[in-house]
Amino acid sequence: MTYIQPAFDGTHLAAAAPAVSRRIVDDYEAWVDEVWPAFVEAADSRSPFTIADVAARKQLPDPPRPASQWGSLPARLQDAGIIRHHGFGGSQRAHQSLVHVWIGVPAAMREMVAARRREERAARRAARAEQRKAAA
Repeated sequence: MTYIQPAFDGTHLAAAAPAVSRRIVDDYEAWVDEVWPAFVEAADSRSPFTIADVAARKQLPDPPRPASQWGSLPARLQDAGIIRHHGFGGSQRAHQSLVHVWIGVPAAMREMVAARRREERAARRAARAEQRKAAA
């Protein structure tokens, strides 16, 4: 589809139609369930990727609050042992901002990575509780 813009001299200039806005899912958990397989597939490829690249390539919908909820997805994927941090790169979606680049964890190691991550979080919580207790 193109939009036709008449020029003042009587000729018509054809321009590409603006991009269709991305669909927004109303329920966050339903959105996670819908986009999860695309990120597991990207992780299984064992190639580095950004969240925005996968979302654009697979034409994934946006979460209910796109400005804040895209960032929580990588944390969930890390907690499940599916991805790990690989580096930093630019993002078209974030206007060339520096974003995380992720890479998949081998399927055989995912549960071990998830368990280690749970243990690390529990240790951090315990250390913070100890600090608060000592400060009081």
